[in-house]
Amino acid sequence: MRKILLVVILVVLTLSAVSALAGTISGSLTFSNSALLRPEGESEPAIGIASDGTMAVTGLQWLFDPNFFGTHLWVGPFGSTPTFEGLLDSGLRKPGKIVFGSGDADFDIGSTGTLHATTLIFFINPVFNKAQLGVSAVICPNVTSPSFSLTGCSRHFVDTTESDRDWITSDGPHVYLSYHDSGVSSLIHVQRSDDDGFTWHRVGDPIVGHGRTTAGATFNNIQGNLVADSLTHNVYDIYASGQPGILKAKTFTANHIFVSRSTDGGKHWTSTLVFQLPPPATFDNVFPAIAVDPANGNVYATFSEGHHVYFSMSSDQGTTWSPAVIVNIAPATTAIFPWIAANAGRVDVVYYGTTAASKNDPSAVWNTYLAQTTDNGASFTQSMASNSPNHVGEICTNGTGCAPGTRNLLDLFKVAINPGDGRAGIIYTDDTLTKDSSGNPLPQIVLAQQQ
Repeated sequence: MRKILLVVILVVLTLSAVSALAGTISGSLTFSNSALLRPEGESEPAIGIASDGTMAVTGLQWLFDPNFFGTHLWVGPFGSTPTFEGLLDSGLRKPGKIVFGSGDADFDIGSTGTLHATTLIFFINPVFNKAQLGVSAVICPNVTSPSFSLTGCSRHFVDTTESDRDWITSDGPHVYLSYHDSGVSSLIHVQRSDDDGFTWHRVGDPIVGHGRTTAGATFNNIQGNLVADSLTHNVYDIYASGQPGILKAKTFTANHIFVSRSTDGGKHWTSTLVFQLPPPATFDNVFPAIAVDPANGNVYATFSEGHHVYFSMSSDQGTTWSPAVIVNIAPATTAIFPWIAANAGRVDVVYYGTTAASKNDPSAVWNTYLAQTTDNGASFTQSMASNSPNHVGEICTNGTGCAPGTRNLLDLFKVAINPGDGRAGIIYTDDTLTKDSSGNPLPQIVLAQQQ
């Protein structure tokens, strides 16, 4: 009888970890879609919108060209088709190395009107048989000016050791940049600038010194984005991690979602568990994401275990979190690649969705969706943002271990909210529009703007 009781208790505890549905219903938001076509192709795009409605978009160049290769930038007012400005991370030099950008990229438009960007940089030896990854910061003042030009940007190396997946955020002149140590620990490092991004220094690490949390995350985590709150001046970092006792050299089980908070400018951090599922569930599909509403300081998180997009929120600066709810509904039966934005009580969650039962289905037809809540996740409306499928087939989330053609969308797309009118801007990847010279799909990025 005792054994039966224990089994019942374990089943109840396991079921309690599975979220309820968010009460999502079909929405009626409409979007205009504009492909930002480039002959080199683009993927893994990002978008940001300033307080005056200035919109910036970045994309990672797809086809390699030693004479023109890096992270591309477009700028323009919300509601327009933005203007292509060129290579964001060109001009970086390192003695004895050939330097290229377009590894990863992230940016924000600060309250100072400065575009703060970070890109992952490849340092390649002259014979092109060995490469090392580092992190750069690109600082572009006056991005909201009609006369903005990339010639006014300054470019800096922040870390030239083995690094990966960089993110950037700002709070006034204080800019924060996080990235993985991809060489010896996969721990998360944070650098801070107090002069709007021109000089940098290391501060504390979000997952160091947290006991079992640190043990579960070392060599076993996926770092999501970093966000600074201009209201409370807190800084938050989200990541998925495993658990002690799992053979991390053999398996990867990022079945926990944590948010780490700093209240002292990144010097010290406290990690809080947001949600977990029992193994073999893993939240590597692909990045967990976090947003803060600048109007009230509420913090919102989203993540996917390969089938569902989850949502949780905190109204006490990340100290406690609401029970996670499942956001996506049919026809987005399977949903991955979540991202999130928040402003003035509105929260937008985007994801790629398909009617197929698995992201690995070779016949899956994918579209881009936006789910919106105005009541902190008590209810959502789901609207399709793409006007045609943006991918057909498997979407692999195993990084460089993916088969050809299954990772054309890379690992990221984003949503931003126009502070002026609350409309959403989504930038996503579509590999159905163009082909390369060999007849293979050539990914391009598409800007969807809410009507």
